[in-house]
Amino acid sequence: MQNLPATPLGWIQDAFPYAVDTLQRTILFWDVMRQRGNIYLSHLRRGQPPVLVFEYEGVLSGTELERPVNYSLIRILDRRSPQHPDRRQQAAPPDAALDRRDPAGDRRHKPQVAEKAPRATSRPIVIIDPRAGHGPGIGGSKQDSQIGMALDAGHPVYFMIFKTRPVPGQTLEDVRNAQIRFVEEVRRRHPDAPKPAVVGNCQGGWAAALVGAERPELIGPMVFNGSPLSYWGGVEGANPMRYLGGLLGGVWFNSLLSDLGNDIFDGANLVANFENLNPANTLWSKSNNLYAKIDTEVERYLTFEKWWGGFFLMTGQEIHTIVDGLFVGNKLERGEFELAPGKRIDLKANNQPVVVFASFGDNITPPQQAFNWIVRAYGSAGEIRRRRQVIVVHTHEDIGHLGIFVSARIARRDHKEIIASFTMLDYLPPGLYEMIIEDDPESPAEYQVRFVEKTTEDLLAIDDRPEEELAFYGVKSVSELNDALYRFALAPWVRLASSESSAEILRQLHPLRVQRWLFCDLNPWLIPVNMWASIIRNGNRQPAPETNVYRRMEKRVAENIENGLNFYRDMRDSLWEQLFRAIYENPWVKTTYPAPAADAEDGARRVEALRRRDADGLRQAMGKGGFREAAVRIVLALLLADFELQRTGYVMAGRLTRTNRRTRDISPGELRDLVQTQARILQTDTDAAIAALPRLLPSAKDRREALALLQAGVGMLGREPNAQEKVAVAKITAALSA
Repeated sequence: MQNLPATPLGWIQDAFPYAVDTLQRTILFWDVMRQRGNIYLSHLRRGQPPVLVFEYEGVLSGTELERPVNYSLIRILDRRSPQHPDRRQQAAPPDAALDRRDPAGDRRHKPQVAEKAPRATSRPIVIIDPRAGHGPGIGGSKQDSQIGMALDAGHPVYFMIFKTRPVPGQTLEDVRNAQIRFVEEVRRRHPDAPKPAVVGNCQGGWAAALVGAERPELIGPMVFNGSPLSYWGGVEGANPMRYLGGLLGGVWFNSLLSDLGNDIFDGANLVANFENLNPANTLWSKSNNLYAKIDTEVERYLTFEKWWGGFFLMTGQEIHTIVDGLFVGNKLERGEFELAPGKRIDLKANNQPVVVFASFGDNITPPQQAFNWIVRAYGSAGEIRRRRQVIVVHTHEDIGHLGIFVSARIARRDHKEIIASFTMLDYLPPGLYEMIIEDDPESPAEYQVRFVEKTTEDLLAIDDRPEEELAFYGVKSVSELNDALYRFALAPWVRLASSESSAEILRQLHPLRVQRWLFCDLNPWLIPVNMWASIIRNGNRQPAPETNVYRRMEKRVAENIENGLNFYRDMRDSLWEQLFRAIYENPWVKTTYPAPAADAEDGARRVEALRRRDADGLRQAMGKGGFREAAVRIVLALLLADFELQRTGYVMAGRLTRTNRRTRDISPGELRDLVQTQARILQTDTDAAIAALPRLLPSAKDRREALALLQAGVGMLGREPNAQEKVAVAKITAALSA
């Protein structure tokens, strides 16, 4: 360690200030733990409302539907003052469990909810937060968040929330149908606006995908943020969480926990899994960071812990469907997932633009789990184009899973630009793209956005070999066998021994709850801690400087402890993986539970036949149309010449169509159809499509006007055309000048 005191006197001089600082920090730390416990109990008494920092009003309660669920739809009203975050009480949704206590007494009350929201022409945005152990609201727990960026852009924002306990007997199908009903209500309230954009965070992503697959005509663009839709995906040696289902024997363990909970699954178990994934952070770093920065970290820590310590429940049927069909079975990407018998979910049924945002720093939903469904469902970028679908992937290099939703930096950059691109997505030519966000050198607060064409091979390049996932078919089969054995032999006895009282006792004794209610004002041993902490804060705090030798030693020891726990995590994860491979990749298991024979050749032949038929139809359409079709084809040929589209180019194209007298009257719907058709014609055979332009422009006057449109487009680029654009301009000019 550098710059240590050269004499014993220096060590002695630093000792007393450090001792005082350490004692004070210790008292303040345990007082924060007391506050955390109090916040946990207070939040619990209030029904655990969403941790939003925005005012909201109730719109529609899921308990009022024909098949009631514990979900509700709320509308975000406006931003709350950062100087006075609690100056106004939020209006709660029309659910008894989410009501507030009347400040004047103990009477329960419901707020008055506006019967009709004002109409708006801006696209409404609907956000679905994950129901994976925690409560709703993390996507709007800060001013700079998804909600904040959407409000700044002038969008009406709606949010789907849920209560702590599910409605008895509710199923995942009931939840999906309720969410569809909520989106229908948003459409009803904004009839003059474009279709709502639906944003799904984490597990809310597959929930949004289920809505889009069932009712694609109801929605607009969709965004899946850190959302796992391909649960077997990952990289060997880096993504151990996907092995847990196989090591536990499959879904039977979740069935056991649900039966012990009297047909209720405790979300605290899911939170515990997340915490076990990173023991260094759980056991040391999070608490040590608070202890080391006790004068500055308290508010941030308690704000996060309020959400992190809110544990929500599911019915046994819900968690069984999720784990069996998604986590272990991985059926969604293959089109085999069923919410009801005989009703399979086909992700390809959604024909609206989709944005998939993932991070390489995310160890819960790695990019492979976020992207692989695109390859599995469509097979190739050509098939995506044939279906006239637009799929955009966007990646971050290092942000963690929670950072995707809570980081203000990510909100101000990535979420802001994704939201700003919603209108452009409707007019993006069909295909697979990567959204790239770069700093604008001329304006530090702004960004340059471009969409680069990609292939499914580009997505597979970040994944291991496809054969690596074959072992999970054995997991699926073993899971089904174990669950059947459990339900036949053990489940009746477990259910017989369980009751609501025993289930509640088990829930309250969960370690994540114990550590909260044990350290709160209910504990008389913490009374002096509160008193001493108040004395310290009232002008008696004496922090030791960072240059104090003992503070530096403390920091070094903390780093060594964290490194040691990380080493333990790496060894544990490696052991998990080796054990998983030893069990499910041995010849006996492979022979007993073989992977299904792939029908890839027949499927490829069918897709190729459809593609040829589509291409033949597009070639026949090359010479059909008039000036509008020709104008759109010319602009697209210029913009897509280098296989990428900048948002500035989209703005330029919009300006061209609005200023030209023969295209300014095209409606948004007609323009989208024109863009999709002309883009597909260019994608099928660019040279033939350009050569066919004279057939669309038979008169010399039309051709001159089209050439003028082309030159105006080149002028609006604001730069010298690149090599590919020059070639496109030359081909179009030659075709129209002949």
